[in-house]
Amino acid sequence: MTLPLTLSWPPEAYLWFKTLHIVGVVVWFAGLFYLVRLFIYHREAAELDPPVRQAFEAQYSLMERRLANIITTPGMVVAVAMAVGLLLVEPIWLKQTWMHAKLAVVVGLLAYHWFCYRLMGQLQRGECHWSGRQLRALNELPTLLLVLVVMLVVFKNQFPTGAATWFLVALVVAMAASIQFYARWRRLRSERLAQQESGGAAA
Repeated sequence: MTLPLTLSWPPEAYLWFKTLHIVGVVVWFAGLFYLVRLFIYHREAAELDPPVRQAFEAQYSLMERRLANIITTPGMVVAVAMAVGLLLVEPIWLKQTWMHAKLAVVVGLLAYHWFCYRLMGQLQRGECHWSGRQLRALNELPTLLLVLVVMLVVFKNQFPTGAATWFLVALVVAMAASIQFYARWRRLRSERLAQQESGGAAA
């Protein structure tokens, strides 16, 4: 008796793998987006007075752990597991260039996920040296990777390189830059108000 070289999948397997893969990706990215935002608040809490700072840091640490362990990582596991299922159903994809590029982006996302856990540990130990501005820049990376993954899946081997693609890239970069400029403006405004209040109190 010889075993078949390939598994026989039911007709609906592809659709189930695809559905759960999309759900996993949505949950994973939602967690990554909010997790680094919590890191920003956590880092900026170091500028508060000690009693208030300790309370905020404890709360942010709790929120980070719950978000990472209950939402972000399970979403990643589901997304990756269902992606493996899709590749088992459609093994021909492994021979296509667009899939090679997508898998390279996924490896980058997994590295980003691991790095977020590293930052979370550093923040909870009080050893993080990243500034709020640097963390805001880091928070934009998943957006770029998400756009790239979606374009690879939609266009596959006909990946566009024309004006529309560059316009989309410029739009994402402009959005990231506007967030950085707004954060800087808000920080400078807070510092100016604090100086005015201290000047008024001294007078």
